[in-house]
Amino acid sequence: MNRLVIVAAFSLLFLSCGRKGEVAEKGDGNFPVEYASGFSVRRLAEYTEVEVRDPWDTTKMLQRYVLVPAEKELPAELPHGILVRTPLRRVVAATSVHCGWLDMLGVREEVVGVCESRYIDVPFVQEGLKAGRVSDVGEAAAPDVERLIELAPDGMITSPLSNAPYGRVEKTGIPQVKCVDYMEPTPLGRAEWIRFLALFFDREALADSLFAETVKAYEEVKALVREVKECPTVVMEMKYGGMWYVSGGQSYIGCLLRDAGAAYCWADDRHAGSFPLSFEAVFEKGGEADFWLIKYNRAEELGYDGLRKEYAPYANFEAWKKRHIFTCNTGVVSYYEEVPIRPDYLLKDFVKIFHPHLLPDYRLRYYRKMKEE
Repeated sequence: MNRLVIVAAFSLLFLSCGRKGEVAEKGDGNFPVEYASGFSVRRLAEYTEVEVRDPWDTTKMLQRYVLVPAEKELPAELPHGILVRTPLRRVVAATSVHCGWLDMLGVREEVVGVCESRYIDVPFVQEGLKAGRVSDVGEAAAPDVERLIELAPDGMITSPLSNAPYGRVEKTGIPQVKCVDYMEPTPLGRAEWIRFLALFFDREALADSLFAETVKAYEEVKALVREVKECPTVVMEMKYGGMWYVSGGQSYIGCLLRDAGAAYCWADDRHAGSFPLSFEAVFEKGGEADFWLIKYNRAEELGYDGLRKEYAPYANFEAWKKRHIFTCNTGVVSYYEEVPIRPDYLLKDFVKIFHPHLLPDYRLRYYRKMKEE
């Protein structure tokens, strides 16, 4: 992930990270979706209709949910869709991200199962696993269906990687709450999905409050860089195997970097997600970048010597020579649990790194300046 943007291009792209939802009609107006482009809500007297757009084919719908309060009788006529009686009382969460969101919504007791617990650092989940209140149902892509049926959840929160069926889980009859928040191209668009999730737990007021707080904080940090005249260039991550996965110019990270007053080497790229490049292609475009930011998950801290030992050509980057590398060890900090719902936290880190004078008293939350070994 790298960026190189002249100030004029930056100014134009800066505007693209705004209220995505204003472009498209959202529900019937009594549940306005302001930033997210992936879901809409329509309220009626007897039920609430929630539609999730297929992010892989936006002309289609991924899923429609019909939410009916558990204490009400079912209406005689309901639209086609997955019927969910709300609030959900027993759920399985497939990802660490959504465990973090459920924690914020105050529905910890409702979580009876998770997938891939080894990757979940949310305290209430780990405590529940130790006490036997929460069960691990296996891999997110192929959960233990027998264990799922045994737990008898009334919903499973999933994060599908495509619009293909979710394996054998589809046949259990357990409603899947499909969260494709990670496909949103903007930070606030993704964060707004907490409002989507809250609908299934009758926690809408809390979610609205949490999201409003995030928006306010994000916009305040973003405003700090509006008068910035120089935007430092940035390269992100490192290669895995033979490929270096680069975030596109229209991606979530691309938007965050623009909002932080950085010039991304791939800002003019039209990809909304990541795409693979060779080391040579990355170096050609990002070798002269002012800063280099790397995320990793390891027991030991990554330093300059260690980085060079992994792949000697890394030392040819200008940011390596100038000691302008910052790292984030996701095994130590709650990056993946927090950033999706609080992108303002990451935005602050970026602003502190690129324009430290704007946040003189702020201490980095996720990133650290890479140390000499």
